[in-house]
Amino acid sequence: MSKAKIKLQGLLQEEEVIVEDVHGAVSLRGKSCKIDNLRLDAPVSGTVYGTLLNYEGALEKLGDAVNEPPYKEAPKAPVLYIKPVNTLNGYGMPIPIPSGVPELEMGAALGVVIGCTATNVRVEEALEYVEGYTVVNDVSIPHESVYRPVISQKVRDGFCPVGPWVIDRDAVGNPNSLGVRVYINGELRQENTTANLIRSVEQLIAEITEFMTLQKGDTLLVGVPENAPLACAGDKVRVEIDRVGKLENTIVHEEELAAGGTRI
Repeated sequence: MSKAKIKLQGLLQEEEVIVEDVHGAVSLRGKSCKIDNLRLDAPVSGTVYGTLLNYEGALEKLGDAVNEPPYKEAPKAPVLYIKPVNTLNGYGMPIPIPSGVPELEMGAALGVVIGCTATNVRVEEALEYVEGYTVVNDVSIPHESVYRPVISQKVRDGFCPVGPWVIDRDAVGNPNSLGVRVYINGELRQENTTANLIRSVEQLIAEITEFMTLQKGDTLLVGVPENAPLACAGDKVRVEIDRVGKLENTIVHEEELAAGGTRI
């Protein structure tokens, strides 16, 4: 059993829980309950930073395109983007699919939650700045552009489900050897491991904090594996990360939510 933090809907403060089972059982206020029976918000409060092309397969998939203009070579530093607060979504909450969009990419990502102000962090000390880890689905509309900001494809409302909790870092141990899986309607559609990261969690933190400060509560997504699976309206999506947990959401037409749709 491990310590974790969750955020219940309607409450400002986080709640500390004991994770009895990473697949969904917790002890909350001394009582055992299933995570599916709780209404949860995203358990993070700071800025969420995504990282592009940090899986070996994702970079290899670009092939010779990585050597073409405008950059003419593989990235020499982390390629970052932001998932703003409007994208945050909770465990079990619907993911809105915009009108006219047939499918969405499900971007399974390990979320590294920063525990204290981090500036010019050394690689060997990087994990000391980590509070814990969470499961993130970095949802996006399918697109081909890598070098230009894909704002409208990645920052739609609800396009960043996070949860169900932030589990204590000591419960995870080595974050660079975690299996990552995506299930759609119960069928395994993607499987990878953080062992395939180009930059380890520690290296990523160190390189980023060379030029910017990460604050307590910020979340750093280590990257999305290549060949992100597609899901459409009505699909139930589950992202699992070893020793961290599972995140479940259902795709729902955006107009249904605007008309008063409820939790799935």
